[in-house]
Formats: sequence, structure tokens, C-alpha cells
Amino acid sequence: MSTPRPTPKILLVKLSSLGDVLHNLPIVWDLRARLPDAQIDWVVEEGYVHLLQPLLTKPGFKGIDRIIPFGLRRWKKHLFKASTWKQFFAFKHQLQAVRYDYVIETQGLLKSGLVCALANKSSDAVVAGLANATEYSGYEPIVRSFYNQCVQVPFQCHAVDRSRWVMCSALDWPLLERSDRPQFYPAAFTESLAKTATSDLQKPYVLCFHSTAREAKRWSNSDWIALGNALSGKGYQVVFPWGNAAEKLISQELAGQITGAVVPPAFSIEQAFAVIAGAALTVGVDTGLTHLAAVLGKPTVEIYCDSPQWKTHGYWSDRTRNLGDMRSPPSVAEVIEASLELLK
Repeated sequence: MSTPRPTPKILLVKLSSLGDVLHNLPIVWDLRARLPDAQIDWVVEEGYVHLLQPLLTKPGFKGIDRIIPFGLRRWKKHLFKASTWKQFFAFKHQLQAVRYDYVIETQGLLKSGLVCALANKSSDAVVAGLANATEYSGYEPIVRSFYNQCVQVPFQCHAVDRSRWVMCSALDWPLLERSDRPQFYPAAFTESLAKTATSDLQKPYVLCFHSTAREAKRWSNSDWIALGNALSGKGYQVVFPWGNAAEKLISQELAGQITGAVVPPAFSIEQAFAVIAGAALTVGVDTGLTHLAAVLGKPTVEIYCDSPQWKTHGYWSDRTRNLGDMRSPPSVAEVIEASLELLK
């Protein structure tokens, strides 16, 4: 088995989206534990930079050395503007400022492969990525042409395990098992969140993330109302966040049928850390902000209605309850029971 040089330069490519970026975080800690003096940079869509900032290297802490923002979603809307190309070439310059020994791409999409191609690499650099799709995940087979190491992963593979699989193959390490518990954020950061938690909501409050990108992944409105009234009856303020106008209307409809429930102003990903940290409990469908609560170690009930548990469930924490499965949403009674158990 070959041994990586003690100070390699490593580029992580995981562009989006919220949950996927979160589930890629553990490999930063895995790399640091074994290569404490490595340079670790990460290319990410600019909208998710806030997810990585708590891991930036600072005095007394080594994490991510550089976050390289990628503006593809915005650039695609203005392809014929000179400013767009100016921004793209600025990104390219930043990306190529370092010559990498390892490029670890864990998304398996063409856009991620193009970043791998643009990266400045040493002559013997390892460019590792997924050799195959995993069930219910996006994958574009053409991306294999950008790798020199294609990593076969199980067809059913949790998002955290999948990233670790690619990383271990790239560095020629034994596969990390779940017994090597994944870490997401620095303990000091998660502890500090409790002190900066938002005071705009009435405590104790429960966050209910009812919205998700795909309608089939939603839990029914009637179930949310029944859960909300059960929690309200126990003295909790029930909070229904939203991300767009359509979601806000649903939040208002739900809150209008639950005593004391509120619909807060919209908040950013950066603000979400404090909102979640201040909650007594988060209950949510399979969506990014629910996963954020789980990786922060907060009491979390994850509801799966039309996506498989094995793909993203919070297996690392005894403060997370994972209910439902593919085309098998949990009952109201199950969610109420899990919620009250975590609220004890």
C-alpha cells in the first residue's frame, strides 16, 4: 500500500446542494487526522460557502485552508455578459493558484468533472471520483473521463460513506467504517451557537421543515397540523420556516390551524445555524435544513416519505430519530412519540 507524502495538496470538489455538502464534511476531519499538515481546499457553489466557513483554518485549528466559490448557477443566467466571463476567469485563476496532488470529486456530475479538469495538478496527481451511480442519486457517466481513478461504490451507499469511500481509495487507505464516527463541525463552534441562538422566537420552540424540492417527499399537511397541535399542547411554540412564496403560503396555512404557531421571516443559511441551535427540537422531511440540525447534533426527527433512509439518515447521533422510508411515510403517532422522547 503506497503512503501519501506528509504534506500533500488536496482539492475537494463537492459543489452542491445543502445536504450533499454537509454529508461531505467528515472527510475534512478524516484527512486532517491522518495528514495534519496537508493543504485542503474545497470548491463549492457560492450559495453554500457559509456551510464551510466554520471549518476554515485559524490559529489553533486546522480545517479547510481555502474555500473556492463557484458561481455556475448564477453564471448560467448571464452567459453573454462580459462580467460573467470576468468572474469565471477570476475563479479559474483562484483554482489554479495551487498545484494539487489529489483531487477528490464526490458528486459525479459533469459540472464537477469540469472543475477537476480545470484544476492545476501535479504530473502524478490522483483524480478520484465515482465509477457508478448510487440508487436515487444523480450521476452523469461522462464524468468518468475526468478521473484517473474511478471508485466503485455500493449501489445503496449512504452519502457520508460514499464520500469516505472515494477519499480512502484516492489516498490508498483502508475503508473507514461507521465505528470511526463522522465529525462535521468543530465542538467549539457548535457550543458557541447556543450562546448566539436567535431570540426572535419564543422558547421553547420546535422547528418544522415541511418543504422540500420534490413534492413526493413532503409529509401531508394534515399530519403536520396534528403534530403541531400535539406539541403546542405540551407548551412548545411551533415554527414553520419557508424558502419561497409558495412555501410561505403553506407555512401560513399550517400555522393558522395550530395554537400559537408562527411563520418567521425568511432566513439565510448563515442565520439557520442560530435558529436551529435555539430550537428544542427540529422535525423535518428529507431536506437540507433538517440534515443541518442532525449534523449539528441537535434533537432531530427526520421524516422520509419518498426517499430511502439509508441514503442520508443521521446514523451518527442518538439525538436523531429516522422515521419512514421510500413510499412509506411515518404515521403521526410515530412522529409524535419520537418527538416527545427527544424533548424529555
